[in-house]
Amino acid sequence: MAVSKKEIGECPIDTTLSVIDGRWKGTILWRLADGPMRTAELRRSIPDITERMLIRHLHDLVHAGIIDRHDAGTVPPCVHYSISEYGRTLEPVLQALCNWGRTHMEIQKHNRQPRARAAAPTRPASPPSWAGTTRSPRRNSSPA
Repeated sequence: MAVSKKEIGECPIDTTLSVIDGRWKGTILWRLADGPMRTAELRRSIPDITERMLIRHLHDLVHAGIIDRHDAGTVPPCVHYSISEYGRTLEPVLQALCNWGRTHMEIQKHNRQPRARAAAPTRPASPPSWAGTTRSPRRNSSPA
């Protein structure tokens, strides 16, 4: 029976991935590793992310206890996000994922490079399947 992405199974890897899974969560955590940032600073540091997706991922990470949200309670609002003490325990995991990703990108890059073509065969290609039979290939017999 398939397990819904909303449900967390018994597997620790699935549990970990359910917390950090998302197109931008790794990037957000990587940016916050250098220190607290305001929402607008995070948005500028990740040019391709939409405001909606940033807010959604920040909310998920706050809910999971990975990052802390600090609201200064001022007008206009001044909200900072930082990695929580608990979230810091993910740093070695993220570093390992980053290292693996770099290696994988290199392998993929190497696999995509065009390879030298093999020398042409010394004998002609195989004849068509009908060759060598007494039967002729079908011809288009449309009236002229």
